[in-house]
Amino acid sequence: MAEPRRRHAGVEWITLATLAGCYGTWALAVFWLSGISLPAGVLLAAVAIALHSSLQHEALHGHPFRSERLNAALVYPAIGLFVPYGRFRDTHLAHHRDAALTDPYDDPESNYLAAEAWGRLCGLRRALFTVNNTLLGRMLIGPALGQACFMLRDLRAWRSGQPGIAPAWAGHAVSAVAVLWCVAQFSPMPLWAYGLAAYGGLSILKIRTFLEHQAHEKARARTVIIEDRGLLAFLFLNNNLHVVHHMHPRVAWYHLPALYRKHRAHYLRVNEGYRYASYAEVLRRYLLRRKDPVIHPLIGHPGE
Repeated sequence: MAEPRRRHAGVEWITLATLAGCYGTWALAVFWLSGISLPAGVLLAAVAIALHSSLQHEALHGHPFRSERLNAALVYPAIGLFVPYGRFRDTHLAHHRDAALTDPYDDPESNYLAAEAWGRLCGLRRALFTVNNTLLGRMLIGPALGQACFMLRDLRAWRSGQPGIAPAWAGHAVSAVAVLWCVAQFSPMPLWAYGLAAYGGLSILKIRTFLEHQAHEKARARTVIIEDRGLLAFLFLNNNLHVVHHMHPRVAWYHLPALYRKHRAHYLRVNEGYRYASYAEVLRRYLLRRKDPVIHPLIGHPGE
């Protein structure tokens, strides 16, 4: 299936304008609105941070420019505080090996645990992972739990000699400190409130990743379609149409809806009907109920 070609000498102006709007919204929330209403400032900053993460996702896939370095520079400011862009890029590109999707050993974005890993957990940690498998739990404790797991994996990888991890975290630390300094010096928003906004941005993103992939014997049936057209679809830059993105990762986000509408039956045939009508349906069905088990149902030990 042919993908839409880039226009205007390779510059994706819609993505560039969205990025400018994202930074402008973030600045408005942090440096102006928080002085009028701190809760409103925190909420709007969280929304901007969630959108910024989605734009980082676009950048690592080659948008809005053809230059990888230029794309990285545009989204490098660590307004989200928690995840280094370089590590997000490397782990997410590894995640795009579709044959390994959901594999707790080989997919760095898997939300499943292997049976042997589950067996090593104490009762409290098992309870946390169980609550984390409801949508409400994923939004409330998911950012903290996911961050802890992410940093622990990176620490182990760094100790094993994997290159690039220390520089990515060092650069991120400098950027995050610069962001916090600007907030402390020039914004009426307290640092604790900004930390809450950053956590809130991750919490919003957890709605997207909650059931984005499922365990399935067929790799092509592991990726979801959520036919949403609302605010969340925009904040996620149409990654609710996730199987379309996985099949065409170089296609810009604003082309995905038309591509899906044109070939809807094909994509639903590919992913064997793994579909939801909207995020409202997802919230209604899984806010307080687990959609998947914590333990991967098809993979118990390495090599299985």
